[in-house]
Amino acid sequence: MGLVLKHVQQTNAGTWHYRRRLPRDVTALVGKNEFKRLLGSTEREALRSYPKVNGEFERLVAEARRRNGASLPAETPLELHRMAELRAQELAAMTVHIGGRTLPGSDPEAADVIRESYLSRQSGAAGDEVESRAVAILSSGRKLSRPVPTVEDARKLYLKERVDGDINETAKTARVNRNMEHLSAAGVGKDRALTSLAREDARNVRDYLVRDLGMKAATVRRYMNDIRAVINLGMTEFGLRDTMANPFQNLPIRGAEASTTAASDERKPIPETMMAPLRQRIEAHAGEDLWRIWRMVEGTGCRLGEVAGLLLSDVMLDATIPYINLVPHPHRRLKTAGAVRRVPLIGDALKAAREAVKTAGKGPALFSSYGRLRGADTASASLMKHVRAITDDPKIVVHSLRHRMEDRLTLAGVSEFDRNLILGSSGGMSERYGGPDARLEVAERGLRAALGAGKRSRQRT
Repeated sequence: MGLVLKHVQQTNAGTWHYRRRLPRDVTALVGKNEFKRLLGSTEREALRSYPKVNGEFERLVAEARRRNGASLPAETPLELHRMAELRAQELAAMTVHIGGRTLPGSDPEAADVIRESYLSRQSGAAGDEVESRAVAILSSGRKLSRPVPTVEDARKLYLKERVDGDINETAKTARVNRNMEHLSAAGVGKDRALTSLAREDARNVRDYLVRDLGMKAATVRRYMNDIRAVINLGMTEFGLRDTMANPFQNLPIRGAEASTTAASDERKPIPETMMAPLRQRIEAHAGEDLWRIWRMVEGTGCRLGEVAGLLLSDVMLDATIPYINLVPHPHRRLKTAGAVRRVPLIGDALKAAREAVKTAGKGPALFSSYGRLRGADTASASLMKHVRAITDDPKIVVHSLRHRMEDRLTLAGVSEFDRNLILGSSGGMSERYGGPDARLEVAERGLRAALGAGKRSRQRT
C-alpha cells in the first residue's frame, strides 16, 4: 500500500476510509464508539481529504467534552509543536506517487505535493493546528524552530513529573494551580516565556502575596518556594539552565526569618494539669478508635498520622520488646527518611495497641476508619473538637502530645540521638547503632525513662 496515514484503511473495493475509535468518555456522550468517514477512491483523494476529516474528529471530541463540562486545558504552542513533530515523522514516512514514481514523504518534491494537498479549512481545533504545523515542518526540512517554553509548560511538566500518581495528587495539583493563579494575578501570565522572567516579576509576585492578599511572611515564603520549584524544573528539563537564572531564587521576604525563629512557639506541650481533663473528655465522647489513637500518640510521641495509618502487620505485640514498625504505605507516607523506625510500646500505649489489634480482626488497617488516604486529617479534626472543648489556647493542638513527649524525654536526660530514635525527627540516626534490635532497645530505655516506667522485666508483660 503506497499511502501510510494514521487511522486510514483501504477496503477490498479500493476506497479509502478514516476509522478511529472515540475516547471512552466521548462514546457515552455521542452514542457511538467509532468515527468513520470516506476519504476518497484514490490515494490522491485520501491524501487531500485527510486533514479535513482528522480535524473533524478532533472537533467532535472537543465539542462533546465541552458540552459535558469536561473540556481539557488547551495545548500550549510548545505542546502543539511537539505533536506536529510526531505527525511530521508520519508524513515523512508515507509514500507519494508522482508521474509513475514512488517517493518518500521526506523528499522535497513529495513534500511539496503534501503541502499543496493540505486543505486550508482550519477551525481552530487542535487537530487542524497540528496538521498544519506538521506540513510546515515537513516542507521546511524540519527546520521550523520550536516555540519557547512558557510558564504553563512548566506547570504541566511539574504536575507530570512531580505530582501525577502521588498519594496526595489531588491536593498537590490544587496547590500548584493555586500558585499559578497567584502568578497570573501578579502580572505573570501562563503564556509568559520562561526566558523572559525577571527579578522584577518575582518581586511583584512576592509583593502581591503580602500587600494584596495579606499573607504572613512564612506563608509567602512557602508559596514562593513552590513557584521556584516549578520554574527550576522547567529550566532543567527544557534545557534553559545556560540561558536564564531563576528569578525566584534567594528572594528576600521581610519577616520570614523572624517567623522561622518563632516557629517553635506556634505549638506548645500540653500542661500536665490539662492531661486528665483531656483524657476524660476523649474517653467519654470520642469513638473507641480515636481514644486508642490518642493513647498511642501520647505514649509514644509519634505523629498522629503515623499511628492512624498503621496496618495490623505493623504492630509487633509478640516481640521481646513490643513495638510499632513505622514504614511508608500507599495511603500514608512518612515525613522524612528518619521517620522510618521502630517505636517501643509500653504502659497504656501497649494496652491501647492490644485493644486495637483485637478489634481490627483480620485488618488490614489497624484503625479501619482512619487507615486510608487522608484518614489522619479526619482523625485530627475529630480529636481537635474535644481539645477545643477543654482549651481555646490556639497553641495547644493534638500535635502538642508530641511536644510533650519531647519535653519529657529531655527532662529525663535522654540524649538528642536517642530522642530521635523514638521521635524520628531527623534522618541518619540509624547509623549510630548497629542494627534495628539495638536501636529498639535504646529507644525503649529512653521511653521508659521519660514515662517513669522503670526497667523492663526480663519477661514480656
